[in-house]
Amino acid sequence: MAKTEQLLHRIDELQKETGIPRTIFAACPNSPTVIRASLRAAKRNNAPIYFAATLNQVDCDGGYTGMTQEQFCRLVRFETERVNFTGPVIIAIDHGGPWLKDKQRTEKWSVKDAMDGVKKSFEAAVMAGYDLIHVDPTVDINVPKGEIIDIHLVAKRTVELIEHTEKFRKAHGLPAISYEVGTEEVHGGLADETTFDTFINDLKIGLISVGLDDVWPCFIVGKVGTDLDTTVFDGTVARKLTSKVRPLGSYIKGHYTDDVANPEEYPLCGMGAANVGPEFTIGEYRALCELEQLEKKHLAEGRVAVPSNMKETLLEAVHESHRWEKWLHQDELGKDLAELTPERQDWIVATCCRYIWQQPKPLAARGFLFDNLARLGVDAESVVLGRIERDMDKYFRAFNLIGLNDLL
Repeated sequence: MAKTEQLLHRIDELQKETGIPRTIFAACPNSPTVIRASLRAAKRNNAPIYFAATLNQVDCDGGYTGMTQEQFCRLVRFETERVNFTGPVIIAIDHGGPWLKDKQRTEKWSVKDAMDGVKKSFEAAVMAGYDLIHVDPTVDINVPKGEIIDIHLVAKRTVELIEHTEKFRKAHGLPAISYEVGTEEVHGGLADETTFDTFINDLKIGLISVGLDDVWPCFIVGKVGTDLDTTVFDGTVARKLTSKVRPLGSYIKGHYTDDVANPEEYPLCGMGAANVGPEFTIGEYRALCELEQLEKKHLAEGRVAVPSNMKETLLEAVHESHRWEKWLHQDELGKDLAELTPERQDWIVATCCRYIWQQPKPLAARGFLFDNLARLGVDAESVVLGRIERDMDKYFRAFNLIGLNDLL
């Protein structure tokens, strides 16, 4: 049994013994700081930690974090050793599918090239030691705007990607891994009940047809009320979807759990796991801005020589990246970042900092900021880590994960 299934199975056993339901917390590793904070928070809460990395973040080309799959796994291992964390660590691909990597979409890769690129990424992940792959072929740039990709094609490509990965894994004698399928996105996938049922049926038939009747996803992503602009989890929908997939041996996985208003309902509704990502980038950004305010105070008092210009540097780097443009609302298309309302500009910069954290100028500004404050006795890194860990703690608590490692 793969590591993720082992953890889910034990959580099920514990619920029968104690009556306490649990949901696995998955963090999006969008910066080295978030990775370190995740393991520190998991250590303190004595709970498992799950990293869900997109191919934009971590991939063969380094992604925007600058890490390949092998380097990412090595960094997680080093940070695990740093805090002497001995609990379960799950490393996964999030949203692995053609054209979900920005480079493929902007360069308009062909179907074959896009699928081959994803297969190469999956191979690298398996070789690096990943535990789970989210197979998500729900985007097709050849589908006319306003139309949704055919769900039968989604299922067919899902089977193709799983089959390729399993053949590669077995050929290299590597341990079993887990799979997650589907998406909550409006561009296709499992947005309504009929589509959901069709996908599940096609997937089951497809896997059997290629001799993978022993392979089945442990997670199926469900549309449970949360998305980019909403923060209310729909427990009624979650329970209904859970009742559909539990007899199949799967659990519903939630995405866009950032700042969700009612996280404590996830375990009560049988949710297997939930992803949180941009919220931690925002926390990292806010902490750095607060530290810069402290730096400015000391600058005015003549106690700082060269200011970091942290916030201004981040704004410029985000603007120059142009990656913020994909998060514009329909009525904002064509506008420059400076033309947006102050609230929207602040949200976009705070959210899109994840794309530029590892660029030279932001790294240099952070170094200046931390050095300036270190001379004044302020441990700036601990302040940033503490802010992110605080944001993570609420999920460990709401998902009933505190102390779980002692029971595994």
